[in-house]
Amino acid sequence: MSQQQPRRPQTDQKPIKYGDFFDVSDEHASKPIAPRDAAKMQSTETQVLGRTQKDGPAAKLQSAADKNERIGLVGHTDVTDLTCAKGLDVATANISGSCVVTESVAGQTIGKHPQGQGPVTIGHALEAASIRVGDRPVDQSDVAAIEEAEMRATQRNVVPPGGVGEEAQWAAAHNAGLSREEDKTKLSDVLMDASEMMPRDKVVTPEDAEAVRNAEKSHNPKMTNYSGGVADMVTAAANINQRST
Repeated sequence: MSQQQPRRPQTDQKPIKYGDFFDVSDEHASKPIAPRDAAKMQSTETQVLGRTQKDGPAAKLQSAADKNERIGLVGHTDVTDLTCAKGLDVATANISGSCVVTESVAGQTIGKHPQGQGPVTIGHALEAASIRVGDRPVDQSDVAAIEEAEMRATQRNVVPPGGVGEEAQWAAAHNAGLSREEDKTKLSDVLMDASEMMPRDKVVTPEDAEAVRNAEKSHNPKMTNYSGGVADMVTAAANINQRST
């Protein structure tokens, strides 16, 4: 007797589509919002702006994608074919002296707003890393970068107890004893709420970024920084802060 393949649960509910949230063309409007779409937009926002925007397009996509997945209408790794073909974009432009952010999916604008987000803090930069490379297991170079970032944020010479640095150290030690990647603790597990876990936070400066880069590099066997990792996100935040001053 052949074994039946698992199927998504039957439901009378309809998926949330791009047209339910955004003023887009018919081709776009009829597409269900998928989890990978939301993840890509979050990653792009954090790369360009230093963090995801509260109530912005990425947040709306994530909320819709979560609901679509929860009721079984899309899978966790699903992605809309239009975003595969034409991608997502977050761009900034200076218009009449104001910085305006335009966000688009497959060439169609889904959001336009003043940047006006204020300077990026170290905590927000760590949270950006959790989105950018959140699926990567925590290792000792991550620990060094996170601890350096946290010490600079809290302006202490020691890693504060119960913070993200301590949690990262535990995760790296835990991962060292595991062979299967799927069993290891990921950066997203440690850094998702970094700004809330730190007793103090501060705006990222170029000096902070340099210290974090050096810490990460010195504990990496290849003596390099991870692309999109903790040091890269802290550096991106410092650059954003410099451009906004």
